Amino acid sequence: MAELNLKQITDKLNSEFTGDVRKLVFWYDANAEFQEDIDTIELENAKVLHLERDNQFYIKYFLECEDTTTNYLVYAPFAKPDIRNNHLADTIRYSKEFFADRASLLTIDLGIDERYKPVIQHYIKFFANKERTQKFYDFEIENFNKSTIEIALMSVLCKSKTASFEEVIRCILTDDGLVDNKYLAEFEKYDLLGAFWQQADVAFGYNDAKPSLEKLVITMFVTYASKSIHTDMPTAWKPFISYKSGNIIVFIDNLMNSYLYGNRYDEISDIVYNALNGKSYLAKMDVEALIDCNIFAGVDELIINWLISRLENEDIGAKLGGKSIPQICAERRKKHFGRRYRSEYFILENAFYIISDGKYQPVSGIKNLVKDYTETTYKLDRRYRYFYFYFDSMEDTAPFEKLRELVENIYTNEYLNKITVNWNNEFADVDGETGLVKQKDFFSKYINYSKDRVVVFISDAFRYEVAHTLFEKLLADEKCNASLTAMQGVLPSYTPLGMASLLPHRNIEYADNFDVLVDGKVCASTEQREAILQEYKINSKCVQYDSLKTMKQADLRSIFTGQDVVYVYHNQIDARGDKAASENEVFTACEEAIEEIYSMIKKIASQANTLHFMVTADHGFIYKKDKIQATDKISGAASKSNSVGQRYSISAKGFDADGVCSTTVGKVLGNKDERIISFPLASDIFKVAGAGQNYVHGGCSPQEMLIPLLDVKVDKGKKETSSVEIALVSLTTKITNLITTLDFVQTEPVSDVVKETTYRVYFISENNEKISNENIVIADKKDKDTAKRMFRLRFSFKNKKYNKAQRYYLVAYDDKNDIEVLRHEIIMDIAFADDFGFFE
Repeated sequence: MAELNLKQITDKLNSEFTGDVRKLVFWYDANAEFQEDIDTIELENAKVLHLERDNQFYIKYFLECEDTTTNYLVYAPFAKPDIRNNHLADTIRYSKEFFADRASLLTIDLGIDERYKPVIQHYIKFFANKERTQKFYDFEIENFNKSTIEIALMSVLCKSKTASFEEVIRCILTDDGLVDNKYLAEFEKYDLLGAFWQQADVAFGYNDAKPSLEKLVITMFVTYASKSIHTDMPTAWKPFISYKSGNIIVFIDNLMNSYLYGNRYDEISDIVYNALNGKSYLAKMDVEALIDCNIFAGVDELIINWLISRLENEDIGAKLGGKSIPQICAERRKKHFGRRYRSEYFILENAFYIISDGKYQPVSGIKNLVKDYTETTYKLDRRYRYFYFYFDSMEDTAPFEKLRELVENIYTNEYLNKITVNWNNEFADVDGETGLVKQKDFFSKYINYSKDRVVVFISDAFRYEVAHTLFEKLLADEKCNASLTAMQGVLPSYTPLGMASLLPHRNIEYADNFDVLVDGKVCASTEQREAILQEYKINSKCVQYDSLKTMKQADLRSIFTGQDVVYVYHNQIDARGDKAASENEVFTACEEAIEEIYSMIKKIASQANTLHFMVTADHGFIYKKDKIQATDKISGAASKSNSVGQRYSISAKGFDADGVCSTTVGKVLGNKDERIISFPLASDIFKVAGAGQNYVHGGCSPQEMLIPLLDVKVDKGKKETSSVEIALVSLTTKITNLITTLDFVQTEPVSDVVKETTYRVYFISENNEKISNENIVIADKKDKDTAKRMFRLRFSFKNKKYNKAQRYYLVAYDDKNDIEVLRHEIIMDIAFADDFGFFE
C-alpha cells in the first residue's frame, strides 16, 4: 500500500484518540488488507493491540482488568464475528469501531473517479501486497478508467516499467513459453485473465470463445502475412485474419527489429510457421507473391530455392517484383532473417555474376588486357573467391551442389582457361613486355628515394583481386589515403624469385642448384634479406608479421624508430595454400590476410609514428575447387636436372609438349642464363608427385603475374566525418489511410567522410506514443546518381481514433546513438478508424 493511504488512516485514528478520557477503538479488517502495515502506523496517544480469533478472552481481561487507563487500537485481521461468537461484544458497546475501506482510500489517493471504485474493489486482492501497490502507484497514470487500471495491474505483474498493453504482450511472449505461461497464471490468480483477453480484442482484434496464447500469436502472424503476401491467404488461415492489422504490424515489426528480443521473435516465428504448416501452404504460392514477406524464415528458404533454380538454368534475367537476382539478394540480406541466410544470399549473388560475366571474351593487345583485368575482370576472380568463402562456411551445401558444378565449369573452362590462353598469347607477342613497372624494379622506383619512412608489407600470394578488397577497405577509412596499381611479376611466379625481386639488387641470378641469389648471396631467410637490404639502406630492417602482432607499444615503436624502410613479411595465404591438407582453406586465409594487414597498418600508424605504407606480394595464385584428373595433367616435366612445380619447369632443354609456353631465365632476369622456363599455356598443371592441385602458382596468368602495389598514407589528424542523412521526398502533410507508402532519399552517397548509418523510421504522437510500425533503413548507397539513392517505405498505423487537432510526427532516429535526425509534422485524418476495417 502507498504511504499516503497509511497517512490518511493514521490521521483519522489519531483524531479518534484526542482528549483525556480513555478510549478503545476496534478495527475489524475483514480482508486483512492492512495486516502488513498495522505496526508501522504511528499513533500519538494510543497503542496497538492485536486481536486473534483465539485470544478474545485474554484481550477482554487485559482491557478491563490489567490496563484500564491506556488508549488502545484493537486490530483484528478478520471480519467481525457474529454476536454469539464475539466475546468482546459488550466491550465494543462502550468503545468505538473504525472502518478503513482500502478501495475507497486507493480511489481517493490516486484521484480515480468514484465510478471506477468497483474496478479497484474487484482487484483488491492485488493491492494486499505493499510492493505491488507501490509499483502501481509508480506508473503515475493521469487518466484512469477500467482499461487503464487493468493494463496497469497486468503491467505490474509482468514487471514492465510502463503501463502498456503492448509491453504486457511483449513480456508474456519473450519471457516465457506459449503454453502454461507464468504471466497468464498470475493474471488468473488475480482475476485478470478475462481483462487480458478483452484487451487482446481491443488492441489486436483477437476474439475467441476459447482463447489461447498460441491462437493469439497465430492471429498476429497470419494478419501480418496477409498484408505482406500479395495473393489470397490459404482457406485454413483466413479465420485468423484480424481487422486490426495496423496495430499488429506495428507490434510485430517492433518485436522483430528489437535488439533485445529479436532472437525470441525468431523462435516464435518458427513455432507459428510449423503450427500453420507454412512450408506446405507457401510452397503452393507464386514466389513473386512472397517477395515482400519478412516474418517467416521459411519464406527466405522458398526464395532461395527459386533463385537456385533460376541460376541452375542460367536465367540471369529472372526477376521478382521487378528486382534482379542481385537486388533480391542484397535486399533480403538487409531484412530480418538476412543474418540467418547471409551465406546463402552471398553464394547466389556471386554465382549470378560468374554465370552472367564468366564467358570470357579475349582482348587484343597486352596493355588492353592488363587494363581490362585491373579495372574490371579481376572482379570475376573475387566473385569466385567469395562464392567459395561462403559456400565453405555452410554445413549443408547439398542444395547448392548443382549450382556449384555450374559455377566451377564456367569459371574454369569459360573464364580461367580462356583468359590464361589470351594472356600468354598476347604476352608472347610482346616478348614479355607488358608496359607495367616490373617487380624487380620495385625498390629502385618506389623505395630508394622515398623522403619518409616506409613500411613495406610483402604478403605471400596476396594476388591483385585480394589486394583490391583491402584497397576498398582502406578507402572506407577516413584516416587512410590509398592508391592501387599493378606491377609485372616474375617467371616462375613463386616465392624464391618473387621475394628476391622485391629486394634492392644489382643482379639476380639462379645458382646451378636453382637457388636464387641476390648480388651473389642467398636470400631465403629474413636475416639474409635484411643483410641485403641494409647494404642499400643502412637504416632498415626485415621482420616477420607474426613477431609484430603481439608486441606492446614500446617494443613496436623500437622496431620502426630511426629506420628509413622496414620490410614486413606476412604469410597467411601461401602458408595454407601450399599445404595439400589446408589448400581448400585458402579463401578463408585471403579474408584473414586482408584483416591482418589492415589492422597492422592501423596499429603501426597509431603506436609507432609511421604513416607511409606499401603493400605488395611475391606472386599471385590460381585456385580451382575441383581437383584435376591425373589424365588431364601435363606429363614429362619432372627430372633430376630440373626445378619443377605445378605451373613451371626450369631446365636446360625446355619442355616439348602441346600447350606449353617458354622463355629463358636470361630474358626474365636480364642476364645470359640460357636455361628455359616452361609453363602451361592454359590453367593446367604439370604432373608433379605429392603436390597440391587446387591452389597453384608459378606459371604465367593475370592472377599469378599481376602483382598488386598498394600505396597507403595515414593521416595524422582525423578527417571530420559525418553520418549519411536521409530526407522525406513525398510532399505529405496528411495521412488518410492506415497503410501509407512514402518516398525517401539518401541525401548524399557514402564516402570516406560520409559514413553509412542505420536509421529507425516511424510515426509518433505529440505524447511520444508510437503509432506506426518501425522501418529499419540501412543507408549505405554509394551511387552518385540521386535517383539511385531513393527508396520507399511502407507504414501501417495503429487502428485507433486520431484527433485532428493533435500533432503527429514522422521521426527518424540514428540507431547507433538513438539521436533524432528527422521530424516531420503530419495530420492524421483517418475516417472511422477503430470502428471499421475499411482502410486496412
